[in-house]
Order: sequence, then structure tokens, then C-alpha cells
Amino acid sequence: MVKQLSIGVIGIQGAISEHISTMQKALKETNNPGNVFLIKQKKQINKVDALIIPGGESTTISRILDKTGILENISKRIKKDKLPVMGTCAGCVILSSEIKNNTKEVKLLQAMKMKVKRNAFGRQRESFEKTIEIKDFTKPYNAVFIRAPTIIETWNNCKPLAKINEKIVMARQENLLALSFHPELTNDLRVHKYFLEMIL
Repeated sequence: MVKQLSIGVIGIQGAISEHISTMQKALKETNNPGNVFLIKQKKQINKVDALIIPGGESTTISRILDKTGILENISKRIKKDKLPVMGTCAGCVILSSEIKNNTKEVKLLQAMKMKVKRNAFGRQRESFEKTIEIKDFTKPYNAVFIRAPTIIETWNNCKPLAKINEKIVMARQENLLALSFHPELTNDLRVHKYFLEMIL
């Protein structure tokens, strides 16, 4: 019998339901049996095969993750089991090792060897869509950016996958994936399918 994948989506802020429905569609289209469910308690982290950290306000999300013990459990699973994690927007920030001009207000997983800059394109009104080239994608991808961070530096085995000019907006380190943009806000399933390939 084929194992059912369990994919968790952190349920604090952001387009949570959109991530769930997009991943459900990706599972269906790739003929992979699995469940996608909301994560709100630290004990749930032990039951997932992979995790998505959605966007939102990185300070708020990280503080709640830290206060509830979820952040520590994610970190343990990454170190012990190489848990696949995809972080979008605020999730990208939380996966990073360092934030430019951080005042320690954002609690980081320090899982990916990269430095980020928050709100790198401006505030909410500077939100935009842009077609980008993603490594190994055969066609360009229309990405949605909302108060987006950028990855300003990567090192060791953390590698850029997409850029806007010289600004890195997508990076991968083994089974960890960080994106400045919101793949759950489009009908294009390729990013979620790409993450699925990292899990399987």
C-alpha cells in the first residue's frame, strides 16, 4: 500500500486555506495520496512528513511559533529527520539564518544558510506581480509579491533558484525551500509540485 503523505500548514497568519487547497490539487494532479492539514499545536509537528510556513507578519508569526514551542519542534525535526519545509514570504524570513538590521524581534529557525531583508520591495501598496525565471522550470512563472522580503546573500549549500535583477527571490538548501513570493495565490501549481518532489 502506498504511504499517505501528511503535509502540515502552519495556521497562524497568511493565505493558509489557499496553501492547503493548492497542495491538495498538486497531490491530486501528481497522483500522490496525502492529507494536508492545519498546524496549531507543537505535538502536530511530530506527525508531518513536510511543512509549509505561509506568509503574514514575520514578527507576529515567529513570536507565536516560539511561545507555543512549535518553532523548537520544527527545528528539532529539521535537524533530526531533515523535515522538508517550504517557507513563503514571512516563512522565507523565518527559515533564514540572519536578517539585515534585525533587532532580535523575529525568532528564526536558522535552518537555511541565507541572509534576508524584510519588506525589500516596499510596503503593502508596493505589492506587484512579475514574471520570473525559475531554475529547472521550462516556462516562466508569474509570481505574486506582497510586502516581500528578498534573500540578499546565500552561502554553503543554499543555492538561488530565481532572481529579480540581482535580488534573490527563491532559494533551496537540500529539502528546504524559501520563496519571497506567494505561489498559493496563483493557479500555477508548479512550485507546490516542485516541493512535493523534494518530499517524495
